[in-house]
Amino acid sequence: MPTPFFRRLRMSLTAGALAVALTSCGGASTDLDAAGVIKALADKGLPVSPTVTYTADDDPNKLLGRPNGYTSKASFTDQRVDAAKVAGAKKGDVELGGSVEVFDDADQAEQRADYIQQIGKKMPMLSEYDYVVGPVLVRVSKELTPDQAKAFDTALGEIVD
Repeated sequence: MPTPFFRRLRMSLTAGALAVALTSCGGASTDLDAAGVIKALADKGLPVSPTVTYTADDDPNKLLGRPNGYTSKASFTDQRVDAAKVAGAKKGDVELGGSVEVFDDADQAEQRADYIQQIGKKMPMLSEYDYVVGPVLVRVSKELTPDQAKAFDTALGEIVD
């Protein structure tokens, strides 16, 4: 029969293991791919239309499905962006609305957002709004006002649970 010390030790270890298991299950997640997130953003009332759903063959960043890359990527246009103001932008460019990148986990999405923000700091013409909730990164055109862009963050928080 275990001594009181060993019973307390076993209970403490069990409680600790349970606490670790419960906290590691936390964090936002989604079953949606990038195109599904764009549809959900439109369903939340944002004036967006899907433009390109990328494959590993046509992904401009060559990150789709690759190590430390995203699992899906799609772009959208936003009706509030004046295409004449972003002359030279082509179909799928963030400047015309934005894009969605879905990763395996939140850390990868955060790292990608940080990387993009660093580029924007060095080259302001490439700056953009970036919002991360869980494994989803939504990149939004700098042509939108801060309030318009913030609506993507709000909607994303309602989509990704």
